[in-house]
Amino acid sequence: MIEAAPAIEMIDITKIFPGVVANDRVCLAVAQGEIHALLGENGAGKSTLMSILFGLYDPDGGVIKIRGRTVSIRSPNDAAALKIGMVHQHFKLVHNFTVTENIILGMESRNSLGNLDLAAAEKRVAELSGMYGLAVDPRARIETISVGMQQRVEILKILYRDADILIFDEPTAVLTPPEIDELLKIFQALKAEGKTILFITHKLKEIKAVADRCTVLRRGRHIDTVEVASANENDLAEMMVGRAVNFHIEKKPPVIGEEILRLENITVTGSRGVPAVKSFSLSVNAGEVVGIAGVDGNGQSELTAAIAGLLPVASGRIFLKGRDITRESIRRRNEQGLGHVPEDRQKHGLILDFRLDENLILKSFRRKPFSNRIGFLQFPAIAKHANELIDEFDIRSGGGVSTTARSMSGGNQQKAVIAREIDLSPELLIVAQPTRGLDVGAIEYIHQRILNEREKGRAVLLVSFELDEILGLCDRIAAVSRGSLTGLVSAADADERKIGAMMAGITPGALDG
Repeated sequence: MIEAAPAIEMIDITKIFPGVVANDRVCLAVAQGEIHALLGENGAGKSTLMSILFGLYDPDGGVIKIRGRTVSIRSPNDAAALKIGMVHQHFKLVHNFTVTENIILGMESRNSLGNLDLAAAEKRVAELSGMYGLAVDPRARIETISVGMQQRVEILKILYRDADILIFDEPTAVLTPPEIDELLKIFQALKAEGKTILFITHKLKEIKAVADRCTVLRRGRHIDTVEVASANENDLAEMMVGRAVNFHIEKKPPVIGEEILRLENITVTGSRGVPAVKSFSLSVNAGEVVGIAGVDGNGQSELTAAIAGLLPVASGRIFLKGRDITRESIRRRNEQGLGHVPEDRQKHGLILDFRLDENLILKSFRRKPFSNRIGFLQFPAIAKHANELIDEFDIRSGGGVSTTARSMSGGNQQKAVIAREIDLSPELLIVAQPTRGLDVGAIEYIHQRILNEREKGRAVLLVSFELDEILGLCDRIAAVSRGSLTGLVSAADADERKIGAMMAGITPGALDG
């Protein structure tokens, strides 16, 4: 019996950017109809390798074979002709278009008169959605649907183009736990239909849950390809980062100090003109981490945005070290000791077309040594500061301090934002989704940096969809449901069941009863 050729073979793939070898003679083989995970640290070369496969980059060396045939993939159109589709980490959607309009963009179907046949396209989108259990409304506008649903639209885009090799770059980085579970079910359904799936991830649990095999890259090189069923999470983590990783978060008992943040019955209006946060009260003291747990879309984003000054407060008051900052500007809040790691690093954390060193001083460029007494920037001091943070936080930018933020991987963008905010040593550090898109080694490091701030007597307000992260880092946990506080409990008295029930709107008293 003749074995089928691999769906994908990448042989000795090399890609060199100025100052960095992103892929160093990497080999990858993916069998037809398998789910294959690509694992590695931030900056290991995973996205570069997949961008070569999808035609976004030309390799500097190596051979690509698709279904046993040597091919040249010079553009995404070449990839599409080979039935290769890719869902990018940051979605490529037009927000004021409908689902169907986004899906057919570039290959619009027309009727016999040459007019756009939107009805036929909507029918086909609905058929595909039903076939794979995606439950997408073909007529919904992108701006009105959740992030998880937007990802399903991206999946439908490549299925509409009849792709049978599907590449996913960090597909769960922006999803909530229930959405992740649904996506993994979709992967299984796609596999059952004969699709070949290749996905980049840092999350070892997901690999164990759904992948058949896993290829590990480290610093641009192929380390190993293993059968997932016979590999454990510790082994995969060690292959990925080159050392043993401690998954247990160890922290000292808190030393509680003065009140740093106080929220008094604040209400915040959301984008749809209705309250997203309702009469919310909470305090955070020096020397503690207080977590906000909730399913995405229950007001956490609006709450942190209001504290940081990105959204106005409709009613109620915000106090920072006893000072009313409810109407203060963002700059004044920063000057008074408020640091903010936003959940959307690209929209609110970075200026993507600025250099890395410029992004690292966005909140401090007016101060010495970055500016002189008449306001001129001091570039040697700025570069020195950036190099120090690059080394301290292991930010892999390829081109050093002059690299634009846009060209960095998502995980390294995240590390840059966290480095800038922690470097400012704020009295209050608001951290939203701090480890989104980070590998296990970077997660371990960021967790320790957050706990270091706590031990320095800083107040930390943490928002995360990862319950393990909330339970491991926090001293107290506040749960939100539909914009309201449903309970505040000590982390020592909480578990996933209790927090999950509170996120669903059940008060701690009802649970105890």
